[in-house]
Amino acid sequence: MIADPYPSGTVDWTGENPVMYLKDDPDGDWASLLCFFRVTWSPHGVGHACVVLQDPSGTRADANLCLTDNEPMARYLVEGFMAHFAAFRGRELVRTLPYRPLTAVSRGAHTGTRYAECISAPGMAVELVWDRLGAPYAVDMPPSLTATGRHQMYSVIVDSDEAWCTVNGRRLPGRVMPRPVAGRESRSAFLAFSETWILKLGKTYAFE
Repeated sequence: MIADPYPSGTVDWTGENPVMYLKDDPDGDWASLLCFFRVTWSPHGVGHACVVLQDPSGTRADANLCLTDNEPMARYLVEGFMAHFAAFRGRELVRTLPYRPLTAVSRGAHTGTRYAECISAPGMAVELVWDRLGAPYAVDMPPSLTATGRHQMYSVIVDSDEAWCTVNGRRLPGRVMPRPVAGRESRSAFLAFSETWILKLGKTYAFE
């Protein structure tokens, strides 16, 4: 039987969502958490958001923030989706993140083996670099395997064996770790392109 070419459900958002989760100690907590969104459709419009957690433990209030050119969209993504991602789940600081305006976003190096995003904000310059990229592969995750438990998620993933973030020229701590996902050995830093979240169960998120 041919699968339905038009999956049922509501498209909640689509775009790009490269991330890097970095550790110093494989058995310890994450040392740095970075999550970038480039959204081409959502109920709150389009735009960019970059969550920078320089202190995921939350002991330094000034170290964690979200840079964005569309705050309603950013809050929708952070509170409705990112807060459910395994690396962020249960971190109260995610719910109280300060949101700051960004002034520019651009792709940096994109050579096939390296990819970068550059984000500028008043008094702050962030560069995200994913290096030693692997071959892309497609995913089709049912609600039972997605972070929200209510969405089908489609994406094209490119794992990175080495990744880093600099904030105002200072490199944040941590390195890429192995990360098993749905029976596949993945990496804790990866590019996620053509990412689309389709609501299958319950109500859509609607954060103001």
